[in-house]
Amino acid sequence: MSEFMRPISFKHLIEWSLEEFKNQETIFGIHKDKFYRNTSGNYLKTVFGDEIASAVGPAAGPHSQLAQNIIASYLTGSRFIEVKTVQIMDGEQIQQAIGRPCIWAEDECYNCEWSTELTVQEAFNEYTKAYFAIQVLAKELGISDKKDFMYNMSVGYDLEGIKSEKVDNYIEGLKNASNTEIFKECKEYLKENIGQFKTFTVDDVEKISPEICHSITLSTLHGCPAVEIESIANYLLTEKKLNTFIKCNPTLLGYDFARNTLDEMGFDYIAFTDFHFKDDLQYADAIEMFKRLQKLAKSENKAFGLKLTNTFPVDVKRNELPSEEMYMSGRSLYPLTVSLAAKLSKEFDGKLPMSYSGGADALNIRDLLKTGVQPITMATTILKPGGYPRFKQIAEASEDLLSKEYRDIDVEYITRYAKEVVENPQNNKLYREKVKSRKTESELPLIDCFKAPCKDGGCPINQQIPEYLKLVAEERYDEAMKVIANDNTAPTILGTICAHHCQTHCTRVDYEKSLQIKDIKLIAANNAQDKFIEEIKKVDIKSDKKVAVIGAGPVGIAAASYLRRNGVDVVVFEKLSKPYGIVSHIIPEFRISDEMIERDFRIAEAQGVEFKFNTEVTQSYEELKKDYDYVIVATGAWEKGTSPVKEGTENITDALDFLWKMRMEDGFELGKKVAVVGAGDVAMDCVRLAHKQGVEAVLVYRRTEAYMPATQEEVEEVKESGIQIMELTAPVKYDGKTLTCEKMMLGDFDASGRKSVVGTGEFIDLEFDTVIGATGAKVNLAPFKENGINMDDRGRMKLLPTLESNIENVYIIGDCKEGPSTIVKGMGDAKTVALDILKKEGLDNDFERFIVPEKDKVVYEKRGILENILEGNKEGNRCLKCDQICEVCTEVCPNRANVAINLEGYENKHQIVHIDGMCNECGNCAVFCPHAGKPYKDKITLFWTKEDFEDSTNVGFLRTGENTFLVRAENGNIIEHELGDGKISDNLENFIKGLLKEYGYYFEPTVC
Repeated sequence: MSEFMRPISFKHLIEWSLEEFKNQETIFGIHKDKFYRNTSGNYLKTVFGDEIASAVGPAAGPHSQLAQNIIASYLTGSRFIEVKTVQIMDGEQIQQAIGRPCIWAEDECYNCEWSTELTVQEAFNEYTKAYFAIQVLAKELGISDKKDFMYNMSVGYDLEGIKSEKVDNYIEGLKNASNTEIFKECKEYLKENIGQFKTFTVDDVEKISPEICHSITLSTLHGCPAVEIESIANYLLTEKKLNTFIKCNPTLLGYDFARNTLDEMGFDYIAFTDFHFKDDLQYADAIEMFKRLQKLAKSENKAFGLKLTNTFPVDVKRNELPSEEMYMSGRSLYPLTVSLAAKLSKEFDGKLPMSYSGGADALNIRDLLKTGVQPITMATTILKPGGYPRFKQIAEASEDLLSKEYRDIDVEYITRYAKEVVENPQNNKLYREKVKSRKTESELPLIDCFKAPCKDGGCPINQQIPEYLKLVAEERYDEAMKVIANDNTAPTILGTICAHHCQTHCTRVDYEKSLQIKDIKLIAANNAQDKFIEEIKKVDIKSDKKVAVIGAGPVGIAAASYLRRNGVDVVVFEKLSKPYGIVSHIIPEFRISDEMIERDFRIAEAQGVEFKFNTEVTQSYEELKKDYDYVIVATGAWEKGTSPVKEGTENITDALDFLWKMRMEDGFELGKKVAVVGAGDVAMDCVRLAHKQGVEAVLVYRRTEAYMPATQEEVEEVKESGIQIMELTAPVKYDGKTLTCEKMMLGDFDASGRKSVVGTGEFIDLEFDTVIGATGAKVNLAPFKENGINMDDRGRMKLLPTLESNIENVYIIGDCKEGPSTIVKGMGDAKTVALDILKKEGLDNDFERFIVPEKDKVVYEKRGILENILEGNKEGNRCLKCDQICEVCTEVCPNRANVAINLEGYENKHQIVHIDGMCNECGNCAVFCPHAGKPYKDKITLFWTKEDFEDSTNVGFLRTGENTFLVRAENGNIIEHELGDGKISDNLENFIKGLLKEYGYYFEPTVC
């Protein structure tokens, strides 16, 4: 494996495209249903004079570096193609200067690369080959009968380099390529092989103009002096006679504006100083320069304008990339770019043309085009799951806005829109929920790696989420309920108050918004749970062994339910008078009612679980084992948490005391003003409940909203209630009336990747009648100590992976195991223990694997499409069925180096192969793969050269003859293999044979 990309010859590009389309109805992995055709007849008249069939395309970046990237961009809807920047430093020199991986697009995007990694000549060849191939395929596939796209070249970063022979040859070659070797080669190949085409003719070959590009964008490094920028622009306009745009840096907005805007929108963790703001082109100088260049361009009869914006330099603080500084783009750049566009438009009364790049996607494309900025390019949204096909949605969504007359920018509209962008919650960091990564802990397998992270890693009880989402969407509620109850013993509770870990792993997180899985579960429960309970048939006891469960909270009941329905005799002991512990005694009734809780309890009752309420277990576990063969301890965490103040602890009301009295007793005398200290879900319950009593309730938290441990939807409920949230406020003491707090500030990033919080030394006194401490409950460790349970020095149980303690057949699960967690994680513990006991007893379990397949075509149709949340049960239609087809690594690879193939004989016919020669180790596939691994390192790899094979450690193969291969096996051994000689595993043999049979074009391309 190396970062060196191997450009593909024009001959092989064409033949690959035609053969793949014939056999698979795809080209470089793009399904024909994702090909874009302008059906309206509307075209966009650009300021350069070109008419193009869509207003969008790839920014000068990873999606416009190789010929196949540009082809994929065009097929899916790109018609304004910014080919990747060239500069005097190129090829191996720049490849060695770039850290790997070089792209991190987990949410907003970061990169530490800038211009093409090819040589300038190779870049020119790639752009020319793609220019030809696009026109061939457009005619052959019925996409367009004429050239309906345009190139925009990009150069940097200083005048001397731009005047160098190789960059000058590049510019002149794109202006007119007729005398270049690659142009002649492409043209000659098409003429000599015209017979392989059905509709593309010799006349079409002759119509391909050698004038590839007549516009240029100047990309300048941060810190480039104003005089240098203007000199380059003068040179491009007057000597190169090119329509010229200057790419502007967002630093023109000024440090304070950028810092305050990002902080306000939840991106306060993005670190940067004022260095570049002072070192870059200054706003006043820029305005005067642009005015001079406008005038000059007019005299030269050329277009002049701006490209907004360049990426934003920020500091590497969380080990995102192997670099000290990286370049930010995507949705955090969006408010800055729109704001700069508005500011400059006002300055020039809308008469300074601007093309746009900075967080554009399908959900904002129409608003952006209405401002008058055009064309619009993008990279981040295409680097995310869905990939290139998203261009189709973007092109179709904006087709009716294309205008054959170039229009000035609407100053009033863009000014208003810039303000709306900052205020729109969908653009806030927290709209994505508190999601860092969708990756899970599973090892990435060589084969059968498809995975729905919502259930396999996201859900502690592995609910079969894609299956019931589809069933609910189709209103097949009875079937959905059966699927849910297979793993979930409390469908209504978890449909109401679940922490929904599944949603933070949903692939839709990287589209627009995760599916509202919890809500869909409740829809199924409301429609089918009563009937499901009526049809439960009590299973006969299959074992003479008995199980005692201590604690009838949701975790204890889950363990009992799993076991009893599989034929094990279970008794649950509970010292309280009713089931479900914290849920029924602590969580406010406005969140979940007794009737809803009772509905779940009826499941366990119907299954035959025996309950003994008002019964506290006082004997030791060993004594209990005289009557029961297994003991499961699920007593929860009920002890008061650590006080949030150091002084006046006795005046603090514990959250559990408050909530208990409000739900189980006659209420609580709060006074007129209440402070709740904390930021977890319990804190949110407390402050909302206090607010509902008609008192003035305030939430006090020492960090900021971004770091609140509560689910974001709970935080939003608090905010929507009008409750004040005092951030960066740390209580110090409370005397029963005055709460003294220290004002805090965010400090440097700590080992967890979060910003630390430090005191400012400024103190404030706040008057409150009641202060509620909601900073976490604790576990009563006394029973465990008395029973001799092994614990670490933090009071956490030392358990086997099966959760069995040092006392044989005594298990400890849920919150009492290591402190407060979530209901569903505790239920995951219950499932683990139940399976272990069933295994010990030699009993089968009734956990089924449900298969609710979707047609592949339907799954692929959804890929790449951004949608808003759908109403009610239809929300399930947004599910991407990752458990059936994942292929995320193929979608996010700009170079098409990860390819999906269909092979029979496996659990799933959809398999992945990595093509080494098309990979530059950008690392993007590793960011989005739901496994812990890296597809570009861990998948079966096809090599094109012996040099690359030897430079790699990947399992894979290099073809050395018609039926011979050099193979690196799973154990790392290198084997000279001939098909059928039995020297390699069946998996590798089947992959090689399958590729040879159906995907021969992947082998031995004529690389340049």
